[in-house]
Amino acid sequence: MEIILDIAIIFFMIMETSNIIIMYFKPDFKYGNSMIAFKKWQESQDDEKSKLYSKYLVNWVANCKLIFIILLLVILIFATPTIKVYAIIAMIISIAIYFVSLYPLIKKMDQLNEINPKGYSKTLSIMILMFILIFVTSLILYFIL
Repeated sequence: MEIILDIAIIFFMIMETSNIIIMYFKPDFKYGNSMIAFKKWQESQDDEKSKLYSKYLVNWVANCKLIFIILLLVILIFATPTIKVYAIIAMIISIAIYFVSLYPLIKKMDQLNEINPKGYSKTLSIMILMFILIFVTSLILYFIL
C-alpha cells in the first residue's frame, strides 16, 4: 500500500507549492498563507529598505520550502517504501517543530493585534496539525493495510 504514502506526500507537495507561489509572486494575496496577514509586512512596504529586507526573508522561507518539495519529489520518484516511511516520519517531526519554535511567536503577535484576521494563529496551527495528522494517518494505514 505504498500508494497511501505517495498520496500523503503529493498532497503536502501541492499545498506547499501553492504556498511557495504565493510567497514568491503574491505575498499580498488575501487567501492562503500569505504575508498580508502580518501588519508589519504591510508597514514594511512603505519603506524601501524594510521592503527589501522583508522580501528577502519571505523569499528565503520560500526557497527553504522549495528545497523540501524537491527532496520530496526525489523521494516520491526514486525511494523504496521503507525510505518513504522514514521520510514521512521526518516530515512529522520537522512540521511539529512549528509548535515549539513558531507558534509561540505568532500567538503572541495575534494577542498584540499584529495579525489580521484576529485568530489567524489558531487557524494556522490547525492547518499545520492537519498536515501532521495526514502523515500519521498515512503511516497507520500503510502498516495495517
